[in-house]
Amino acid sequence: MKQMLLGILFIVSLTCAAQDFKTPIEYLNFIDRESKPISANTWKYTKAVAHSKSARKIDATRKALIKSIQAASKKIAATNGFKGDVEYRDQLLAYFSISEKYINDEYDKIIDMQEVAEQSYDLMEAYILTRDMVNQKINDEIEKLNRHQKEFANKYNITITDDQTELGKKMEISNQVFKHQSDMYLIFFKVYITDANLMKAVQDKDINRIQQNASALESFVNEGLEKLKQASPYKNDPMLVNATKKALEFYKKEALEFAPGVTDFMMLNQKADESKKAMDAKGKPSKEDIDAYNKTVNELNKAVGNYNKLNNKYNTERNNAITAWNTSSEGFVSKHVPRD
Repeated sequence: MKQMLLGILFIVSLTCAAQDFKTPIEYLNFIDRESKPISANTWKYTKAVAHSKSARKIDATRKALIKSIQAASKKIAATNGFKGDVEYRDQLLAYFSISEKYINDEYDKIIDMQEVAEQSYDLMEAYILTRDMVNQKINDEIEKLNRHQKEFANKYNITITDDQTELGKKMEISNQVFKHQSDMYLIFFKVYITDANLMKAVQDKDINRIQQNASALESFVNEGLEKLKQASPYKNDPMLVNATKKALEFYKKEALEFAPGVTDFMMLNQKADESKKAMDAKGKPSKEDIDAYNKTVNELNKAVGNYNKLNNKYNTERNNAITAWNTSSEGFVSKHVPRD
């Protein structure tokens, strides 16, 4: 999941009875005009994150956004504010500088975290929290900047209507969509990574770890199902909540049925191995020893077929559950994040 949302850039409607090139309204219109490429590139970047699987395309839109910030900063810095009043100009340039730093430096940090995030739930949670923290910092700066803008307008008796623009609405929708997706993903990922640990224990034929991870899996599933009961579907669309619930139901069945079946088979296999070793150690085993060993081998041979069926069944269902959640996640984002 490569998601790094940016805050909603301010774009406001300015109204004033008289307009003159030398007036403060003309100055604000100049700033608005120079800031519009940033807003447009912010939306392009958000759309790329939401609708593109190409890392190259996403990074290209990020670089375009940085260039637009640098271009606007250069032009606005070249002005002398309004008749020497540079306070608002300097506040705006400070915001551009902070935004560029977060988009540039923090983006690299987030990408580095993303590369290792799937190794554990803690790393994934840290990645998502860091990404959200960066977004919140940018949003905080935007709110601060809007306050400064209103202070400048009040100083010069300019009326600013802060009705939300079309772009602002789209960005707000994107923030809400990705927030809901992240909430559902963390619930899903906690059981997904525990299941991965369970499968590694099965591969290693470690019965203790199988039982430990199966117990943890059941516990995390129950925890997740409780969270889902409190979750509110985005815009009354239960797609992702239902997909997460369905995935968790599979993992619970795996913990309760697949894991015990695997441990039973492995314990029977161990019993056969131990019986063989004990018989070989005697040199000349008794008829009772041979009969007991043959009985265990016969049980094992019968169990092999059932174990293979169980393994194949759950491998298929596991792949289907993961594919279904990923498909629902992509469909949810594609459905709700605007394209235009």
